[in-house]
Amino acid sequence: MQTSTRDRIVVAAARLLQRQGYVGTGIKQIAREAQATLGSVYHFFPGGKEAVAVAAIRHSGEEFAALLRQALDGEDDPAQAVTSCARRLAGDLRESGWIDGCPVTAAALETLGTDSEIQQVCAEALRGWERLVSDKLLRCGFSSQDARELATTVIGALEGAEVTAQVTRSEEPLLTVGRQLARLVRSYEV
Repeated sequence: MQTSTRDRIVVAAARLLQRQGYVGTGIKQIAREAQATLGSVYHFFPGGKEAVAVAAIRHSGEEFAALLRQALDGEDDPAQAVTSCARRLAGDLRESGWIDGCPVTAAALETLGTDSEIQQVCAEALRGWERLVSDKLLRCGFSSQDARELATTVIGALEGAEVTAQVTRSEEPLLTVGRQLARLVRSYEV
């Protein structure tokens, strides 16, 4: 199946943003990586770099949501599901040579304090991931409040552990956080 030019641009931008952040990624570099002309980038994204970044972050957020959904749905036990997520993130990060961390972190941090569309799409991604965890916990019998609060804790802890794992070039921060989150989830089980 042939990938459309627009899709190639989005995927290339997503990988570059994930590895270099928003500030470190240029529109010409996106075009070059996508094997597209600069004119094509502006044709599909008249809003320029920010518009490409928004589409790329949405794409990355959906990719990560699929990974998260797969890990959560792959285990009946919610504590084991959280551990599975952490192990999957650790393995993927190691395999990438410690460069493919969270697909929204760099862009989110670079645009803090702004009301940009980039900041909004990053917030949407994080809320969506929390909903996936919360939905899993609700299906397992957790109360609405406990599910919501645990989901925020799980995503926040995994995000922080992923950054720490990248910086230290070690899976251990994610594996440790996964084990501790599983203990926390088990302490609530009904």
